[in-house]
Amino acid sequence: MRACYEAGPTGYVLYWQLTQLGVECAVVAPTLVPVKAGDRVKTDRRDAEKLARNHRSDDLTAVWVPDEGSEALRDLVWAREAAKQDQLRTRHRLSKFLLRTGRRPAMGLKAWTERYLTWVQQIHFSQPAQEFTLLDYLHEVQHMDERVKRLEQAIAEAVKWASPQVQEVIRGLQALRGVAHLSAVTIAAELGNISRFESARKLMGYSGAVPSEDSSGKRQRRGNITKTGNAHLRRIAVESAWSYRFRPAIGPRLRQRQEGVPEEIAWKAQIRLHKRYWKLMAAGKDKQKIITAVGRELLGFVWAIGIKAETAGKPQMTA
Repeated sequence: MRACYEAGPTGYVLYWQLTQLGVECAVVAPTLVPVKAGDRVKTDRRDAEKLARNHRSDDLTAVWVPDEGSEALRDLVWAREAAKQDQLRTRHRLSKFLLRTGRRPAMGLKAWTERYLTWVQQIHFSQPAQEFTLLDYLHEVQHMDERVKRLEQAIAEAVKWASPQVQEVIRGLQALRGVAHLSAVTIAAELGNISRFESARKLMGYSGAVPSEDSSGKRQRRGNITKTGNAHLRRIAVESAWSYRFRPAIGPRLRQRQEGVPEEIAWKAQIRLHKRYWKLMAAGKDKQKIITAVGRELLGFVWAIGIKAETAGKPQMTA
């Protein structure tokens, strides 16, 4: 018996239930389902018939389905990212309130440090309403800081229960400059099995960091990046790419992360991406576009390290 359904907000629970019952199930990528240009009628019945016909003729593209452990780790990583976004919003509310009321920190006092929060706690207003507003904003900032720390501790504990392959990938990725523990966990959670990508180019395309193109004959036209991919992976790659502006070097923190991990690929990444950055800078390219290009090439090194780490993390067969 065969079955299929489109990937959506319901997740993979139905897939896991059907496979446990012995049903061969495929989760279909909705954007890759063939659609007729003149078909403007959409109902559940017509969608089901269309999926059945395309599934019978093997015209559907199935997505990779993670196991329950990988999906649980990804949910936890997403919860931490949501907490970071909420933390930024609460900090903005407090800082803009202080700006409106003319309260500015002293020169050299870095925002959101312990000294900064101590200074905020010492602020008082003549109006009780403003006092209540300040206390509420400050309480939310402290609450979000505790929430982020709690989730980061939970991620560290969850990694200990992950499969040996995932743990090996996380350790290997931390050898890259700009990829610390949380970034490595995010990449591993989003990609799952890196070996499913046939080449580094496939991984770059999956991230949506490749330029769009509309070429025909001798005419070549390339535009902005497609962004039709994994936004979490693309964000990590772009953020990490900023580290390659600096001259190749291994600092104390990076040296500590590379202990017991092969660092040959990571060192090649530093040399190549640093040269790439300054070559594009010398050509007068926009800095954000340069960082995006460097982040795209960084994913190639992520693919190489991931393939090597997954091979090392596989259980060895004994005679």
